[in-house]
Amino acid sequence: MFGRKRAIQELHDIQQTTWEWLQAHPDLPLQTPTADSPSAGTVTAPVAEVDDFLPPDLRVPSREEITGMMMPYDKPLVIDGEVQSCPQCGAYRDWVLLSVRDEVWLRCRASHETPEPRLDAAWYNRNSGPMDRWHPTLEDGLKHLGH
Repeated sequence: MFGRKRAIQELHDIQQTTWEWLQAHPDLPLQTPTADSPSAGTVTAPVAEVDDFLPPDLRVPSREEITGMMMPYDKPLVIDGEVQSCPQCGAYRDWVLLSVRDEVWLRCRASHETPEPRLDAAWYNRNSGPMDRWHPTLEDGLKHLGH
């Protein structure tokens, strides 16, 4: 109704193209750290599983439906009582939070990307607002958010 089928088909086409591109480029920086990466030696406490309290129609779509989501987070990010800062440049606010492949990544204004194992999809669902736009690429989404 009102072009919804066309919009849904365009979205699925964009998602399929993005998914194929991600599969063809497994060396993207949005990967789990390897044993030789600087952050791989850090030990983190296991994250308790939290049941997603949102109703099914408001939850983050599955991987087949969408590749990833992002949201701005302008204030300091406090996790377990400490302010999270970028390990490369020390920035502690004005983040873009990326929810990709069941992981949450932090991206500072200087384009440094850091995985945050203490955050999960349930946390992202509780803290993100409604999605207002679809972007075919990560760069388009970042441009929309002013990063």
